[in-house]
Amino acid sequence: IGICLAYLGVLFLVAWYGDRRPLYPTRAWMRPHVYALALAVYCTSWTFYGAVGSAATNGFDYLAIYLGPAILFIVFGGLVRRVVTITHDRNITSIADFIASRFGKSQYLAALVTLIALTAAVPYVALQFKAVAMSLEVLSGTHAVEAGPWIADGALYVALLLALFAILFGTRAVDVTEHHHGLMLAIALESLVKLLAFIAVGVFAFMLLGDLPTVDPPAMRFDPDGALSIAFLNQTLLAFAAALCLPRQFQVGAVECENVSDVRTARWAFPAYLALFSLLVLPIVQAGMALAPAGVHPDRYVLWLPLHQGAEWLALLAFIGGFSAATGMIIVECVALAT
Repeated sequence: IGICLAYLGVLFLVAWYGDRRPLYPTRAWMRPHVYALALAVYCTSWTFYGAVGSAATNGFDYLAIYLGPAILFIVFGGLVRRVVTITHDRNITSIADFIASRFGKSQYLAALVTLIALTAAVPYVALQFKAVAMSLEVLSGTHAVEAGPWIADGALYVALLLALFAILFGTRAVDVTEHHHGLMLAIALESLVKLLAFIAVGVFAFMLLGDLPTVDPPAMRFDPDGALSIAFLNQTLLAFAAALCLPRQFQVGAVECENVSDVRTARWAFPAYLALFSLLVLPIVQAGMALAPAGVHPDRYVLWLPLHQGAEWLALLAFIGGFSAATGMIIVECVALAT
């Protein structure tokens, strides 16, 4: 919990610095890269923990979540640019505002979109806090997070601090001409942290494979028929839409985009980011299935593998990466919903 508080303190400092010294125009070269990294708020704790569990149980179905956004930005980058252009031209501040503006600025439609977004996002945010609680439980080796009184739940204090962060750096004012420079810089940092942490665990797992017996679980065998199943295609289409239409993705991808030319960098950087995550899932699954006893859920392999091998520093780094994935989503989603 102390590490959580220290990490959030760093985020506060970065956001404070970003608000007082915006990247544009003095450091304009950094802006497209910050934008591309901030788009990776798409990668939540599910990407960090759940993709490994999904790959262990459902094989290559997990790739749909990465494939959809990659197709959107690589093949349909012009669509993203058009959405950003319309958002700027019409001073749009949210996905509800955008959809309503395409249908005669209907307030009823905007209210309906907001209600749908709120209904869907609340349990999604709750899952992020559950991931934080789960990771605390794995590191401590106890069930205290779930069994103790609510006042002792570390996730509660994380929630309060994230609420304060969202207020200070996101929702103090809703100004159509304002960009949240500090928020974007902090989210970009979180995206970088979770990527580096996942790379470290993936490389560690890959190195372990040399000393382990070959594991070829049926779920990880490539099946062309399964890869082209209706369920896989539906998930890919859903991820394609989610990469732009989820409230947090629209907030970062359209509302916070300061220059439409930044999309050019994101067209290769964001898919490359997703590709790295998707590839690193495989060695973690292989090592986890070879070493973990039956009682260890695959979602926990990212934390369990370093702990099992005595690499506590790596387990702590993995925890910070998963914490970044959860908190980044919570902050941006809450800012978007509040707007």
